[in-house]
Amino acid sequence: MRTSRLVGHSPRVTSSDARSMPMRSDSPRIPWWLRSRHVQSVYPSFPLRRRGIERRARPLIAASQEWIIDCGDSVRLLSSCALHEDSAEYEGRQLVVLLHGWEGSADSLYVLALGQRLYALGYDVLRLNLRDHGASHHLNRELFNSCRLAEVRGAVAAMRMRWPRKAINLVGFSLGGNFWLRVGATAPSTGLDIRRIIAVSPVLDPERTLAMLEGGHVLYRRYFIWKWVRSLLKKQAAWPGVYDFGDLLRDQSLISMTDVLVRRYTDFPDLSTYLRGYALVGDRLATLATRALIITAADDPMIPPEDLNRLARTNGLRITLSPHGGHCGFVTRANGTTWISEAVERELARD
Repeated sequence: MRTSRLVGHSPRVTSSDARSMPMRSDSPRIPWWLRSRHVQSVYPSFPLRRRGIERRARPLIAASQEWIIDCGDSVRLLSSCALHEDSAEYEGRQLVVLLHGWEGSADSLYVLALGQRLYALGYDVLRLNLRDHGASHHLNRELFNSCRLAEVRGAVAAMRMRWPRKAINLVGFSLGGNFWLRVGATAPSTGLDIRRIIAVSPVLDPERTLAMLEGGHVLYRRYFIWKWVRSLLKKQAAWPGVYDFGDLLRDQSLISMTDVLVRRYTDFPDLSTYLRGYALVGDRLATLATRALIITAADDPMIPPEDLNRLARTNGLRITLSPHGGHCGFVTRANGTTWISEAVERELARD
């Protein structure tokens, strides 16, 4: 795959871009000294914050019970579900399903922080792990790839069967937001009843995002390679004799690693076909009937903001494009306070 014309930093949004995008005025006010796109992108997942976030999220964690979801076709996904004590009798409580980004998990800091806030507000909260994320590498023999939409949709269908009268809201970050928007686009044809979708910094065009990760700041490439290698080692250990990733573990290119895995472990003929398989640009969202909000930033180092203009427009799709916020950041205070929690709370409260 040629990437030279795709690699680079996210361009500035021009006035013509702004006019063509359905901008909203409630984007965060980020102080000038926190506006670095890299600070915004890194700080929400900074490991030294884990102890404090887990302490604040104790009510959510204590209430959470493991649920291994039967998604159909012998696929199982791991989730953590926190229901309020009266939920069995009171179906009026809404369910919020949180989905992490690539190589994140249900225990990612940004998931725990938002989950605790929503649980404290009275929502039931389910934190879902994608295949081979979190402690789930042993559940399914085949490897994760981002085109495995059917099993994620199957997980939502299982939730609907378990709680037939609950309103289900889907909130996802990065690749998780991409998955939820694709689930919403297929909901009319599959009969899924979803109340609302909120996608924070969703992957829009995977080919461009992969190129930006490969050719942008070395921090992101090294971080994702480190996390991916760790995940592949877990998969190899969980399925001895099935997988040997020896050659991949020595690779230092996200594009090369993805290309090898696509050709070796999927039915896609090449990398470009695979990446187009989970792209949101073009007509992918034309069938989106669920009310949906995309929240993204013009300075996102992984998601080019002009790709918003390549999305199919539907009546229920709205976009908040913030000048600053990085990738899944939107940090407004030095203590790590993020505007995303406020924005999600307001959106869920809408009629």
